[in-house]
Amino acid sequence: MMAVYFFMQKDALCHGKAGGICLEPKLLKLKEWIQHKLQEENENDRINVFLKKIADFSDMMTWKRWAIFGAILFAFAMATCFFSFGTIHHRTSLSENQKIYVRVTSGMSARALGEKLSSLGVIHNGLHFWLRAKFEGYASQFKAGMYAFEPEMDETIVLEKLVSGETTSVKFTIPEGFGIKEIAERLAEEGLVNKTDFLERAKNFAPYDYMKKEPNVRYAAEGYLFPDTYELHDEVNASAIMKMMAEDFDARLTQDMRDRASEKNLSIHDLITLASLVEKEARFDADRPIIAQVFLKRLKIGMPLQSDTTLQYLMDAPKEDVSIHDTKIESPYNTYQNKGLPPGPIASPGMKSIEAVLHPSDTDYLYFVADHSGHNHYSRTYAEHLSVVDRVR
Repeated sequence: MMAVYFFMQKDALCHGKAGGICLEPKLLKLKEWIQHKLQEENENDRINVFLKKIADFSDMMTWKRWAIFGAILFAFAMATCFFSFGTIHHRTSLSENQKIYVRVTSGMSARALGEKLSSLGVIHNGLHFWLRAKFEGYASQFKAGMYAFEPEMDETIVLEKLVSGETTSVKFTIPEGFGIKEIAERLAEEGLVNKTDFLERAKNFAPYDYMKKEPNVRYAAEGYLFPDTYELHDEVNASAIMKMMAEDFDARLTQDMRDRASEKNLSIHDLITLASLVEKEARFDADRPIIAQVFLKRLKIGMPLQSDTTLQYLMDAPKEDVSIHDTKIESPYNTYQNKGLPPGPIASPGMKSIEAVLHPSDTDYLYFVADHSGHNHYSRTYAEHLSVVDRVR
Protein backbone atom coordinates (compact mmCIF):
# COMPACT_ATOMS: atom_id res chain seq x y z
CA MET A 1 0.00 0.00 0.00
CA MET A 2 1.11 3.48 -0.69
CA ALA A 3 0.50 6.52 1.51
CA VAL A 4 1.42 10.08 0.70
CA TYR A 5 0.52 13.12 2.76
CA PHE A 6 0.74 16.74 1.84
CA PHE A 7 0.88 19.47 4.45
CA MET A 8 1.08 22.46 2.27
CA GLN A 9 -1.08 25.54 2.48
CA LYS A 10 -2.89 26.68 -0.61
CA ASP A 11 -1.58 30.22 -0.32
CA ALA A 12 1.98 29.00 0.03
CA LEU A 13 1.64 26.89 -3.09
CA CYS A 14 0.41 29.76 -5.20
CA HIS A 15 2.45 32.62 -3.72
CA GLY A 16 5.62 30.81 -2.89
CA LYS A 17 7.65 31.22 -6.05
CA ALA A 18 9.69 28.46 -7.66
CA GLY A 19 11.15 29.93 -10.75
CA GLY A 20 8.10 32.18 -11.03
CA ILE A 21 5.71 29.20 -11.48
CA CYS A 22 2.60 28.45 -9.31
CA LEU A 23 2.93 24.87 -7.95
CA GLU A 24 -0.75 24.18 -7.07
CA PRO A 25 -1.89 22.66 -10.44
CA LYS A 26 1.01 20.23 -10.56
CA LEU A 27 0.46 19.07 -7.02
CA LEU A 28 -3.26 18.55 -7.66
CA LYS A 29 -2.51 16.34 -10.69
CA LEU A 30 -0.03 14.37 -8.56
CA LYS A 31 -2.71 13.91 -5.92
CA GLU A 32 -5.24 12.61 -8.49
CA TRP A 33 -2.68 10.17 -9.90
CA ILE A 34 -1.93 8.78 -6.43
CA GLN A 35 -5.66 8.34 -5.68
CA HIS A 36 -6.11 6.46 -8.97
CA LYS A 37 -3.26 4.10 -8.10
CA LEU A 38 -4.76 3.45 -4.70
CA GLN A 39 -8.13 2.59 -6.31
CA GLU A 40 -6.44 0.18 -8.73
CA GLU A 41 -4.71 -1.59 -5.84
CA ASN A 42 -8.04 -1.96 -4.01
CA GLU A 43 -9.64 -3.49 -7.13
CA ASN A 44 -6.71 -5.88 -7.54
CA ASP A 45 -7.07 -6.92 -3.92
CA ARG A 46 -10.80 -7.75 -4.41
CA ILE A 47 -10.06 -9.72 -7.60
CA ASN A 48 -7.34 -11.67 -5.83
CA VAL A 49 -9.72 -12.55 -3.00
CA PHE A 50 -12.38 -13.73 -5.50
CA LEU A 51 -9.86 -15.85 -7.41
CA LYS A 52 -8.69 -17.40 -4.19
CA LYS A 53 -12.28 -18.38 -3.32
CA ILE A 54 -12.69 -20.00 -6.73
CA ALA A 55 -9.43 -21.89 -6.26
CA ASP A 56 -10.54 -23.08 -2.81
CA PHE A 57 -13.92 -24.21 -4.27
CA SER A 58 -12.13 -26.04 -7.08
CA ASP A 59 -9.85 -27.83 -4.62
CA MET A 60 -12.90 -28.89 -2.63
CA MET A 61 -14.77 -30.31 -5.69
CA THR A 62 -14.17 -33.92 -6.70
CA TRP A 63 -15.04 -35.18 -10.17
CA LYS A 64 -18.30 -36.62 -8.81
CA ARG A 65 -19.26 -33.30 -7.34
CA TRP A 66 -18.41 -31.60 -10.62
CA ALA A 67 -20.65 -34.10 -12.45
CA ILE A 68 -23.56 -33.43 -10.07
CA PHE A 69 -23.03 -29.69 -10.33
CA GLY A 70 -22.98 -29.89 -14.15
CA ALA A 71 -26.16 -32.02 -14.19
CA ILE A 72 -27.96 -29.46 -12.04
CA LEU A 73 -26.91 -26.63 -14.33
CA PHE A 74 -28.01 -28.61 -17.40
CA ALA A 75 -31.40 -29.43 -15.88
CA PHE A 76 -31.91 -25.78 -14.96
CA ALA A 77 -31.03 -24.70 -18.51
CA MET A 78 -33.42 -27.25 -20.05
CA ALA A 79 -36.26 -26.21 -17.73
CA THR A 80 -35.68 -22.60 -18.65
CA CYS A 81 -35.85 -23.46 -22.36
CA PHE A 82 -39.07 -25.42 -21.91
CA PHE A 83 -40.78 -22.66 -19.98
CA SER A 84 -39.55 -20.00 -22.35
CA PHE A 85 -39.99 -21.71 -25.70
CA GLY A 86 -41.67 -25.08 -25.29
CA THR A 87 -45.11 -25.43 -26.93
CA ILE A 88 -45.25 -21.77 -27.89
CA HIS A 89 -47.41 -21.30 -30.96
CA HIS A 90 -48.42 -18.29 -32.92
CA ARG A 91 -51.82 -18.15 -34.61
CA THR A 92 -52.15 -15.76 -37.50
CA SER A 93 -55.05 -14.35 -39.48
CA LEU A 94 -57.24 -13.53 -36.49
CA SER A 95 -59.68 -10.68 -36.89
CA GLU A 96 -59.68 -7.94 -34.29
CA ASN A 97 -62.96 -9.09 -32.73
CA GLN A 98 -62.60 -12.76 -33.55
CA LYS A 99 -63.37 -15.20 -30.77
CA ILE A 100 -61.50 -18.47 -30.38
CA TYR A 101 -63.90 -21.30 -29.64
CA VAL A 102 -62.57 -24.45 -27.99
CA ARG A 103 -64.51 -27.57 -27.11
CA VAL A 104 -63.35 -29.30 -23.93
CA THR A 105 -64.39 -32.95 -23.87
CA SER A 106 -65.05 -35.01 -20.77
CA GLY A 107 -61.82 -36.48 -19.42
CA MET A 108 -59.61 -34.27 -21.57
CA SER A 109 -56.12 -34.05 -20.04
CA ALA A 110 -54.65 -30.74 -18.93
CA ARG A 111 -51.66 -31.39 -21.15
CA ALA A 112 -53.78 -31.95 -24.29
CA LEU A 113 -55.88 -28.90 -23.47
CA GLY A 114 -52.78 -26.78 -22.90
CA GLU A 115 -51.42 -27.81 -26.29
CA LYS A 116 -54.72 -26.95 -27.99
CA LEU A 117 -55.05 -23.56 -26.27
CA SER A 118 -51.45 -22.74 -27.16
CA SER A 119 -51.80 -23.81 -30.79
CA LEU A 120 -54.91 -21.65 -31.17
CA GLY A 121 -53.19 -18.62 -29.66
CA VAL A 122 -55.29 -18.42 -26.48
CA ILE A 123 -52.29 -18.81 -24.15
CA HIS A 124 -48.56 -18.34 -24.60
CA ASN A 125 -47.17 -21.63 -23.32
CA GLY A 126 -48.95 -24.97 -23.21
CA LEU A 127 -46.35 -26.65 -20.98
CA HIS A 128 -46.55 -23.95 -18.35
CA PHE A 129 -50.38 -24.22 -18.42
CA TRP A 130 -50.19 -27.97 -17.90
CA LEU A 131 -47.73 -27.81 -15.00
CA ARG A 132 -49.66 -25.06 -13.28
CA ALA A 133 -52.94 -26.93 -13.68
CA LYS A 134 -51.34 -30.08 -12.23
CA PHE A 135 -49.56 -28.48 -9.26
CA GLU A 136 -52.39 -26.10 -8.33
CA GLY A 137 -55.07 -28.79 -8.54
CA TYR A 138 -57.04 -27.41 -11.50
CA ALA A 139 -56.46 -30.34 -13.85
CA SER A 140 -59.28 -32.49 -12.46
CA GLN A 141 -61.76 -29.62 -12.20
CA PHE A 142 -62.19 -28.60 -15.86
CA LYS A 143 -65.82 -28.65 -17.03
CA ALA A 144 -66.69 -30.07 -20.45
CA GLY A 145 -68.33 -27.82 -23.04
CA MET A 146 -67.70 -25.10 -25.62
CA TYR A 147 -65.67 -22.09 -24.46
CA ALA A 148 -65.16 -18.69 -26.05
CA PHE A 149 -61.68 -17.23 -25.59
CA GLU A 150 -59.72 -14.32 -26.97
CA PRO A 151 -56.15 -14.24 -28.34
CA GLU A 152 -53.32 -14.13 -25.77
CA MET A 153 -55.45 -14.26 -22.64
CA ASP A 154 -54.15 -14.20 -19.09
CA GLU A 155 -53.57 -17.79 -18.03
CA THR A 156 -55.31 -17.27 -14.68
CA ILE A 157 -58.50 -16.07 -16.39
CA VAL A 158 -58.44 -19.08 -18.72
CA LEU A 159 -58.12 -21.47 -15.77
CA GLU A 160 -60.94 -19.74 -13.91
CA LYS A 161 -63.27 -20.07 -16.94
CA LEU A 162 -62.49 -23.76 -17.31
CA VAL A 163 -62.97 -24.53 -13.61
CA SER A 164 -66.18 -22.50 -13.25
CA GLY A 165 -67.62 -24.02 -16.44
CA GLU A 166 -68.20 -20.68 -18.18
CA THR A 167 -69.31 -22.37 -21.40
CA THR A 168 -71.16 -20.86 -24.34
CA SER A 169 -73.35 -21.94 -27.24
CA VAL A 170 -72.27 -20.98 -30.74
CA LYS A 171 -75.17 -20.21 -33.07
CA PHE A 172 -75.41 -18.23 -36.26
CA THR A 173 -78.05 -17.62 -38.93
CA ILE A 174 -77.50 -17.17 -42.65
CA PRO A 175 -80.55 -15.74 -44.45
CA GLU A 176 -81.73 -17.00 -47.82
CA GLY A 177 -80.13 -15.16 -50.71
CA PHE A 178 -76.83 -14.43 -49.00
CA GLY A 179 -73.81 -14.71 -51.27
CA ILE A 180 -70.40 -15.96 -50.18
CA LYS A 181 -69.16 -12.44 -49.43
CA GLU A 182 -72.20 -11.71 -47.27
CA ILE A 183 -71.83 -15.03 -45.45
CA ALA A 184 -68.16 -14.31 -44.77
CA GLU A 185 -68.99 -10.83 -43.50
CA ARG A 186 -71.78 -12.09 -41.22
CA LEU A 187 -69.57 -14.80 -39.71
CA ALA A 188 -66.69 -12.32 -39.25
CA GLU A 189 -69.01 -9.86 -37.49
CA GLU A 190 -69.96 -12.60 -35.03
CA GLY A 191 -66.29 -13.36 -34.39
CA LEU A 192 -66.41 -16.84 -35.92
CA VAL A 193 -64.03 -16.52 -38.87
CA ASN A 194 -61.55 -14.26 -40.55
CA LYS A 195 -63.34 -12.87 -43.61
CA THR A 196 -60.34 -13.00 -45.93
CA ASP A 197 -59.50 -16.55 -44.90
CA PHE A 198 -63.11 -17.68 -45.39
CA LEU A 199 -63.32 -16.22 -48.89
CA GLU A 200 -59.99 -17.73 -49.88
CA ARG A 201 -61.09 -21.20 -48.77
CA ALA A 202 -64.47 -20.81 -50.48
CA LYS A 203 -62.79 -20.45 -53.87
CA ASN A 204 -61.99 -24.15 -54.10
CA PHE A 205 -64.22 -25.72 -51.45
CA ALA A 206 -66.00 -28.54 -53.29
CA PRO A 207 -66.60 -31.69 -51.19
CA TYR A 208 -69.24 -33.03 -53.62
CA ASP A 209 -68.88 -33.79 -57.31
CA TYR A 210 -71.66 -31.39 -58.33
CA MET A 211 -69.70 -28.59 -56.62
CA LYS A 212 -66.66 -29.11 -58.81
CA LYS A 213 -65.46 -25.66 -59.81
CA GLU A 214 -66.48 -24.77 -63.34
CA PRO A 215 -64.48 -22.37 -65.56
CA ASN A 216 -64.95 -18.70 -64.61
CA VAL A 217 -66.69 -19.55 -61.32
CA ARG A 218 -65.56 -17.17 -58.60
CA TYR A 219 -66.25 -19.40 -55.60
CA ALA A 220 -66.81 -23.15 -55.79
CA ALA A 221 -68.81 -22.97 -52.55
CA GLU A 222 -71.17 -20.26 -53.86
CA GLY A 223 -74.79 -21.42 -53.70
CA TYR A 224 -74.06 -24.64 -51.81
CA LEU A 225 -73.83 -23.31 -48.25
CA PHE A 226 -77.43 -23.76 -47.24
CA PRO A 227 -79.09 -20.75 -45.56
CA ASP A 228 -80.23 -21.80 -42.10
CA THR A 229 -79.61 -21.42 -38.36
CA TYR A 230 -76.68 -23.49 -37.15
CA GLU A 231 -75.30 -24.48 -33.77
CA LEU A 232 -71.66 -25.49 -33.59
CA HIS A 233 -70.60 -28.37 -31.39
CA ASP A 234 -67.03 -28.85 -32.54
CA GLU A 235 -64.11 -26.63 -33.50
CA VAL A 236 -65.06 -23.27 -34.98
CA ASN A 237 -63.18 -22.33 -38.14
CA ALA A 238 -63.90 -21.50 -41.77
CA SER A 239 -63.45 -25.06 -43.08
CA ALA A 240 -65.63 -26.62 -40.37
CA ILE A 241 -68.42 -24.10 -40.95
CA MET A 242 -68.40 -24.57 -44.73
CA LYS A 243 -68.38 -28.34 -44.31
CA MET A 244 -71.38 -28.24 -41.99
CA MET A 245 -73.38 -25.94 -44.29
CA ALA A 246 -72.54 -27.96 -47.41
CA GLU A 247 -73.56 -31.19 -45.66
CA ASP A 248 -76.87 -29.57 -44.72
CA PHE A 249 -77.44 -28.60 -48.35
CA ASP A 250 -76.63 -32.09 -49.61
CA ALA A 251 -78.97 -33.69 -47.07
CA ARG A 252 -81.85 -31.40 -48.07
CA LEU A 253 -81.43 -32.16 -51.77
CA THR A 254 -83.52 -35.33 -51.76
CA GLN A 255 -83.34 -38.06 -54.34
CA ASP A 256 -86.75 -37.02 -55.68
CA MET A 257 -85.42 -33.52 -56.26
CA ARG A 258 -82.34 -34.84 -58.00
CA ASP A 259 -84.50 -37.07 -60.21
CA ARG A 260 -86.82 -34.15 -61.03
CA ALA A 261 -83.84 -32.01 -62.06
CA SER A 262 -82.61 -34.81 -64.30
CA GLU A 263 -86.06 -35.03 -65.94
CA LYS A 264 -85.82 -31.34 -66.78
CA ASN A 265 -82.31 -31.82 -68.19
CA LEU A 266 -80.81 -29.76 -65.40
CA SER A 267 -77.61 -30.72 -63.62
CA ILE A 268 -77.42 -29.97 -59.90
CA HIS A 269 -75.11 -27.09 -60.78
CA ASP A 270 -77.63 -25.69 -63.28
CA LEU A 271 -80.49 -26.17 -60.82
CA ILE A 272 -78.79 -24.23 -58.05
CA THR A 273 -77.51 -21.54 -60.42
CA LEU A 274 -81.01 -20.90 -61.72
CA ALA A 275 -82.51 -21.11 -58.23
CA SER A 276 -80.04 -18.48 -57.01
CA LEU A 277 -81.30 -16.06 -59.68
CA VAL A 278 -84.89 -16.72 -58.62
CA GLU A 279 -83.91 -16.18 -54.98
CA LYS A 280 -82.39 -12.79 -55.70
CA GLU A 281 -85.20 -11.64 -58.02
CA ALA A 282 -88.20 -12.64 -55.88
CA ARG A 283 -89.16 -10.96 -52.64
CA PHE A 284 -92.48 -12.80 -52.31
CA ASP A 285 -93.06 -16.54 -52.55
CA ALA A 286 -95.86 -16.23 -55.12
CA ASP A 287 -93.37 -14.76 -57.61
CA ARG A 288 -90.80 -17.55 -57.43
CA PRO A 289 -92.41 -20.17 -59.75
CA ILE A 290 -93.43 -17.48 -62.28
CA ILE A 291 -89.92 -16.00 -62.43
CA ALA A 292 -88.50 -19.53 -62.72
CA GLN A 293 -90.79 -20.13 -65.72
CA VAL A 294 -89.67 -16.89 -67.39
CA PHE A 295 -86.01 -17.89 -67.05
CA LEU A 296 -86.61 -21.46 -68.22
CA LYS A 297 -88.54 -20.25 -71.26
CA ARG A 298 -85.81 -17.76 -72.17
CA LEU A 299 -83.21 -20.52 -71.92
CA LYS A 300 -85.33 -22.72 -74.18
CA ILE A 301 -85.65 -20.14 -76.96
CA GLY A 302 -82.08 -18.87 -76.67
CA MET A 303 -83.00 -15.47 -75.27
CA PRO A 304 -80.60 -13.76 -72.81
CA LEU A 305 -81.84 -13.96 -69.21
CA GLN A 306 -81.10 -10.25 -68.68
CA SER A 307 -81.21 -10.57 -64.90
CA ASP A 308 -80.10 -7.47 -63.03
CA THR A 309 -79.05 -9.70 -60.14
CA THR A 310 -76.13 -11.06 -62.15
CA LEU A 311 -74.88 -7.50 -62.64
CA GLN A 312 -75.30 -6.77 -58.94
CA TYR A 313 -73.14 -9.82 -58.25
CA LEU A 314 -70.28 -8.15 -60.10
CA MET A 315 -70.47 -4.93 -58.09
CA ASP A 316 -68.74 -4.11 -54.83
CA ALA A 317 -71.99 -2.73 -53.41
CA PRO A 318 -75.60 -3.27 -54.54
CA LYS A 319 -77.44 -0.57 -56.50
CA GLU A 320 -81.16 0.13 -56.44
CA ASP A 321 -81.26 0.19 -60.22
CA VAL A 322 -78.65 -0.87 -62.72
CA SER A 323 -77.81 1.44 -65.62
CA ILE A 324 -77.36 0.90 -69.35
CA HIS A 325 -73.64 1.29 -68.69
CA ASP A 326 -73.78 -1.56 -66.15
CA THR A 327 -75.28 -3.90 -68.75
CA LYS A 328 -72.09 -3.54 -70.79
CA ILE A 329 -69.79 -4.89 -68.07
CA GLU A 330 -67.52 -7.52 -69.59
CA SER A 331 -67.98 -10.67 -67.55
CA PRO A 332 -69.30 -14.20 -68.13
CA TYR A 333 -71.74 -13.42 -65.29
CA ASN A 334 -73.33 -10.62 -67.34
CA THR A 335 -76.58 -12.19 -68.56
CA TYR A 336 -77.30 -9.15 -70.73
CA GLN A 337 -74.25 -9.80 -72.86
CA ASN A 338 -74.20 -13.61 -72.65
CA LYS A 339 -76.91 -16.14 -73.40
CA GLY A 340 -77.57 -19.05 -71.09
CA LEU A 341 -76.85 -19.37 -67.39
CA PRO A 342 -74.00 -17.55 -65.67
CA PRO A 343 -70.96 -19.71 -64.78
CA GLY A 344 -72.39 -20.57 -61.37
CA PRO A 345 -74.75 -19.59 -58.55
CA ILE A 346 -74.70 -15.99 -57.33
CA ALA A 347 -76.14 -16.70 -53.86
CA SER A 348 -77.45 -19.44 -51.58
CA PRO A 349 -81.06 -20.18 -52.57
CA GLY A 350 -83.67 -21.38 -50.10
CA MET A 351 -85.75 -24.49 -50.65
CA LYS A 352 -88.70 -22.51 -52.07
CA SER A 353 -86.57 -21.12 -54.88
CA ILE A 354 -85.14 -24.57 -55.64
CA GLU A 355 -88.65 -26.04 -55.69
CA ALA A 356 -89.80 -23.19 -57.95
CA VAL A 357 -87.25 -24.21 -60.58
CA LEU A 358 -88.24 -27.86 -60.27
CA HIS A 359 -91.95 -26.99 -60.43
CA PRO A 360 -92.35 -23.71 -62.33
CA SER A 361 -95.66 -22.07 -63.23
CA ASP A 362 -97.23 -22.70 -66.63
CA THR A 363 -97.28 -19.22 -68.22
CA ASP A 364 -96.44 -17.42 -71.45
CA TYR A 365 -94.55 -14.58 -69.78
CA LEU A 366 -91.16 -13.48 -71.07
CA TYR A 367 -90.67 -10.27 -69.08
CA PHE A 368 -91.09 -9.07 -65.51
CA VAL A 369 -90.28 -5.97 -63.51
CA ALA A 370 -90.56 -5.31 -59.78
CA ASP A 371 -92.25 -2.24 -58.38
CA HIS A 372 -90.85 -0.31 -55.42
CA SER A 373 -92.61 -2.59 -52.94
CA GLY A 374 -90.98 -5.68 -54.45
CA HIS A 375 -94.02 -7.11 -56.24
CA ASN A 376 -93.34 -8.29 -59.78
CA HIS A 377 -95.41 -7.46 -62.86
CA TYR A 378 -95.28 -9.72 -65.91
CA SER A 379 -95.61 -9.25 -69.66
CA ARG A 380 -95.69 -11.42 -72.78
CA THR A 381 -94.22 -8.89 -75.22
CA TYR A 382 -91.52 -6.25 -75.01
CA ALA A 383 -94.04 -3.48 -75.83
CA GLU A 384 -96.23 -4.57 -72.92
CA HIS A 385 -93.15 -4.70 -70.71
CA LEU A 386 -92.15 -1.10 -71.51
CA SER A 387 -95.67 0.05 -70.72
CA VAL A 388 -95.61 -1.74 -67.37
CA VAL A 389 -92.19 -0.27 -66.54
CA ASP A 390 -93.50 3.25 -67.15
CA ARG A 391 -96.46 2.54 -64.91
CA VAL A 392 -94.80 0.86 -61.92
CA ARG A 393 -91.38 2.49 -61.87
